[in-house]
Amino acid sequence: MLSRSFLFLFFLALTVSAGEPITHTYKKAGDRELKLSIVNPPDWKSSDQRPAMVFFHGGGWVGGGPTQFTQHSEYLATRGMVCIQVEYRLIAKGDNGPPIDCVHDAKSAMRWVRGHAGELGIDPKRIGAGGGSAGGHLAAFVGMVEGLDDPQDDVKISPRANALVLFNPVFDNGPDQGWGYARVGERFKEFSPAHNISADDPPAIIFLGTQDKLIPVAVVERFKANMEKAGVRCEAIFYEGQGHGFFNPGKGGKMQFYYETLMAADKFLASLGWLKGEPTLQKPAEQ
Repeated sequence: MLSRSFLFLFFLALTVSAGEPITHTYKKAGDRELKLSIVNPPDWKSSDQRPAMVFFHGGGWVGGGPTQFTQHSEYLATRGMVCIQVEYRLIAKGDNGPPIDCVHDAKSAMRWVRGHAGELGIDPKRIGAGGGSAGGHLAAFVGMVEGLDDPQDDVKISPRANALVLFNPVFDNGPDQGWGYARVGERFKEFSPAHNISADDPPAIIFLGTQDKLIPVAVVERFKANMEKAGVRCEAIFYEGQGHGFFNPGKGGKMQFYYETLMAADKFLASLGWLKGEPTLQKPAEQ
């Protein structure tokens, strides 16, 4: 019997290959250069007007790394999107405060991408944001929350995402079953996308396991209801019995749910007119 990892590599090899990642510095923070990695479609040209997806990794704002969505990026690039993974500053050990550097960097990265859309072959009106857990918070934050801009940013360039793809996002930071309230405290309305819903928010799709110990199903259902009340499209898909990080293709996740969530994200983006046709991702047979 073939292993799941072999089947994954086999089916990945059947798809059209994405371009080699290209790294850019999007900002300097003190002596540190913060970078983002771009994967282009195989037939990409700088004169294109392609949709883009900017990914933010998870890790509770204190850990993780920008390669979490490498496989998602490689696949979506074969579907015609420019995909970007962002390095952002983490909360330092011993710092119990809010993720100010994280949100500053997320907005800076979005502004850099939109500000360079012409040379990146990107349509500046079709820049989505995606992420998992704390990265899902950052993706929702840049799509929904005003303020907390890095003082060095050019605020004339909008950091707002035009669509959101959120994998078990900690987008509610309030005191009622929210995550991260211990860090943000009474400032939660400055950080919490769930408390900044408005009619001009981007359409969103959310993936959550029903056994997620950080994010209750009720929190996502409440977010979805409030988005729809504001007239904003919001889809939520729940995966029975799955915990936090279930969507990851490697350690901590299951290949089945990597495929299922990514194919659902593909269909969501296609429904917006960002992608064409059916998903090309091939799901291996169950073992």
